[in-house]
Amino acid sequence: MVIDILFGGLNALKEYIALHVLTCLIPAFLLAGGIVTFVSRETIIGYLGAAARKLSSFGIAAGGSFFIAACSCTVIPVSSGIYRGGAGVGAAFILLWVAPAANILALVYTGQILGGQMVVARLVSALLMSFAVGFVMSCSFYREEKNRVSTIQMSGGRLMTKKNVILLLLLVGWLLAPNYIVAHGPYWQKVVVWAVGLAVVAAYAWKTIDGEKIRAWLKETWWFVRIIFPLLLAGVFIVGIIGALLPQEWIETWLGGAGLRQSFLATLVGAVTYFATMTEAPFVDTLMNLGMGKGPALALLLTGPGISLPNWLAIAKVFGVKKALVYVPTIIVLGTLVGWGAGFILG
Repeated sequence: MVIDILFGGLNALKEYIALHVLTCLIPAFLLAGGIVTFVSRETIIGYLGAAARKLSSFGIAAGGSFFIAACSCTVIPVSSGIYRGGAGVGAAFILLWVAPAANILALVYTGQILGGQMVVARLVSALLMSFAVGFVMSCSFYREEKNRVSTIQMSGGRLMTKKNVILLLLLVGWLLAPNYIVAHGPYWQKVVVWAVGLAVVAAYAWKTIDGEKIRAWLKETWWFVRIIFPLLLAGVFIVGIIGALLPQEWIETWLGGAGLRQSFLATLVGAVTYFATMTEAPFVDTLMNLGMGKGPALALLLTGPGISLPNWLAIAKVFGVKKALVYVPTIIVLGTLVGWGAGFILG
């Protein structure tokens, strides 16, 4: 029994390292380091900072996140990158939420498996939740943000050159290309696409960016790697153990119907379990075929890819324990209420 449980954790860890570190995390870490190194703080503060208008900054963060196909762990370096660059806590946590919960790739895949009704419900719910998350985080840390923004504004800014813009766009393309180009193919095809992207990014950086800037970029990237990566591995191992302990019969029995209890349990399962982007749709489809209600299904679609136990640990390390203790319960409460309401609307 103990050996089976340990193997559950090790198998989850092995699958995570094999399928996600190369094509997802490496580009994400380099993109996060690039944001801190190359994007002017004035630009980030102007559009996403705590002093910017909430509706506009939250809308930009949510709209941009829609095009980032990333899981709950992969998006942490990107979100913390814009936060370190000067973005407000509300905008940073909107990116942290929307990118895994409602990116365009996951929505398309959800439509193929679960139908258009669930796609619309998932998109609308994720966007409404994103604004709620943004306002909760901004209000909860208002004083801290006020002091932080004034400190950032006093530290001089850097202009962002055209070559830096191109480099960041190449990094974004490199991060997204494996999942967009090879949405359903074997993993080796994603590795080929990733390798081509790496060659393009490396060649462009070598020709256009001076050595000092590249060293600064790699230094910032390494900061994200050493802070976040060990926690992700620990979290994935724990989730694998939980998966080995949790019987499927329990899920099938307790997630049917449209009640508040069912939505809460679905949200809780999603909040703990790690889902790579797009893996949540077939999992939910299986449970719906076994009797899971549409409301709990929507709650699991949102929270499954949106947060996870590894995500909790990494957020606490990068953003601080207090922010994690506000963000995670907020998502659980909102996911429960959304799933409960959707249960009556969707039938």
